[in-house]
Amino acid sequence: MFKERAYRDWVDSEDLVSFEVKERETDLFIMAARNLTDQARGSILACRADIERYIRKDPEFYTSLAPVDLKDNAPAIIKAMADAAAKAGVGPMAAVAGAVAEFVGRDLMAFSDEVIVENGGDIFIRSAKTRKMGIYAGDRSPFTGNLAIEIGLSEKGLGVCTSSGTVSHSLSFGNADAALIVSDSAALADAAATVAGNAVKSGDDIKKGIDLARSIEGVKGVLIIIGDKLGSWGEIKLI
Repeated sequence: MFKERAYRDWVDSEDLVSFEVKERETDLFIMAARNLTDQARGSILACRADIERYIRKDPEFYTSLAPVDLKDNAPAIIKAMADAAAKAGVGPMAAVAGAVAEFVGRDLMAFSDEVIVENGGDIFIRSAKTRKMGIYAGDRSPFTGNLAIEIGLSEKGLGVCTSSGTVSHSLSFGNADAALIVSDSAALADAAATVAGNAVKSGDDIKKGIDLARSIEGVKGVLIIIGDKLGSWGEIKLI
């Protein structure tokens, strides 16, 4: 979420092995029962190949800021991104980071009972115990380093994704320091975080952002931070 990615140390995971895997623009931080670098790299390459191949066939999928209809024989990760985009009302690339985190994470579940995959602030987590996840809302935020959310057991996997108009390099039309979404789908959490973040221009818009996010089918929790204000709804346990 920011250039040094120090927030990667903010997940309670001392019982897991941590490692990074990078392939071109894809930069994943992964925690699992053992080092699964080779398996993760293979999964990343497969995800990237599917996305890049489809974009060559359908360039609108890459450029559109609104949902798109898919061409025939779209691969699974493209379908997941398109479905998330359709539910959230955004372009499919708004779901790409969450989708990659989720697809890699689900591949790694074959080798590890617990998996956490972080992709630029977008996280897929499958955990057999409750974990704490620190919130990064920029170096100047009074909540950074002082606020965390509790993630309960997630046997089937869970997406926890964050959009920011002040911290990250990703496209945002809002000013939220952090718009965090919890969903069973990391692709959907990523897309919904974009929607919530885009809606927040000032502290007065926090409720608006929350209402928009909670109206999206599949969103389980929302947390929005801007300046010294925050608001939350749903399955968000602040600690």
